[in-house]
Amino acid sequence: MFVDHARIYIKAGNGGNGSVSFHREKYVPAGGPDGGDGGKGGDIIFVVDGGMSTLMDFRYKKKYHAQNGEDGKAEKSFGKKGEDLIIKVPPGTVVKDAVTELVIADLVKPGQQFVAAKGGKGGWGNVHFTTPIRQAPKFAKSGEPGEEREVTLELKVLADVGLIGFPNVGKSTVLSVVSGARPKIANYHFTTLNPNLGVVDLGEGNSFVLADIPGLIEGAHEGTGLGHEFLRHIERTRLLVHVVDVSGIEGRDPLLDFDTINRELRKYNSELATKQQIIAANKMDLPGAEELFERFKKSIEARGYKVFGISAATNKGVRELMLYVSSKLKELPPPIVFDAEQDEVKVYKAEEEKPFTVRVEDGAYIVEGKWVQKVAGSTNFDDIESLQYFQRALKKKGVIQELEDMGIQEGDTVKIYEIEFDYVP
Repeated sequence: MFVDHARIYIKAGNGGNGSVSFHREKYVPAGGPDGGDGGKGGDIIFVVDGGMSTLMDFRYKKKYHAQNGEDGKAEKSFGKKGEDLIIKVPPGTVVKDAVTELVIADLVKPGQQFVAAKGGKGGWGNVHFTTPIRQAPKFAKSGEPGEEREVTLELKVLADVGLIGFPNVGKSTVLSVVSGARPKIANYHFTTLNPNLGVVDLGEGNSFVLADIPGLIEGAHEGTGLGHEFLRHIERTRLLVHVVDVSGIEGRDPLLDFDTINRELRKYNSELATKQQIIAANKMDLPGAEELFERFKKSIEARGYKVFGISAATNKGVRELMLYVSSKLKELPPPIVFDAEQDEVKVYKAEEEKPFTVRVEDGAYIVEGKWVQKVAGSTNFDDIESLQYFQRALKKKGVIQELEDMGIQEGDTVKIYEIEFDYVP
């Protein structure tokens, strides 16, 4: 089965907490603080695996968590870094932020890596909080949470040339004739439900990758008949070979079909309509095809297209078509793929989260936010120095000012997660 779209949740590891510890040694009754730092949380890293061809694995597993960093230890021992989580994806995978639908990365080359979520920093041990006045700090810093987000993965076939056209016009037969590919072929619509790839080898190092894109129909740009699933694969190709059934055996008008497909391309993505197209008028071996071909060719060439009359069933004209395709590829620039470092406009960057929010509920002032939670988690409320550090941090960050602006009075209740106290100016 070919799976080309998935939505998953990724969570990098949290940083380990710093340690509160004091040196203990015989004959050293008052050793100083020696709490070590916590380890960094593991990253979530996408890696391109050339051996993969679908996103099938993501159909069954939807959540990915990297390892947390280890907490710090005594004797200034640092906690171990959390192990990175490697997620393998096939070449041609586009990673998007699920909320904004903006591109985060375009993973093309085998071995290419992208850090999609960074692990949290480890917290400082109490050894960092000593001062000439504070000789024995009984508090440390908690580790920072790892980044988390939902992402969508889209797989776009990597091919130089795409075969497009209505269902049952002979695209799969063309692919099977010119390459070693063996796609399923039958005389009914939508025989091809997955893009098939084949390498066209014309000798002397002259080769290119050809993709049989599943048949398009009218309304494909709106998703009709799996239109969106198929159209995305055309975006990466450098050149299109538009196959039409010129025999009229099914009562179709090849010129009308040609116009319909191009209209769908324009509606889906205007850039697709600018891709160079070579027209392959197939089924020339059938009775009456020659007369229809001459009328079709005259009309299409008047629009500036190159037309080849072929019969994939008998192999007539197919090699000439492929040689011409190869010559045009040499004139075209290499495909442009997304580069997060060079195309900053498209990179989704979350706005920095406010360090705290304050709201009033049932007469209590509730303070929330990742920063507040982190500071509270680092505070030893049984230690006066640690408590003073906590109060100074709230004041410095503007929490106290925010409470006063909202009208807090002496004796009012303040809640910060599990902590609850009466406000004293």
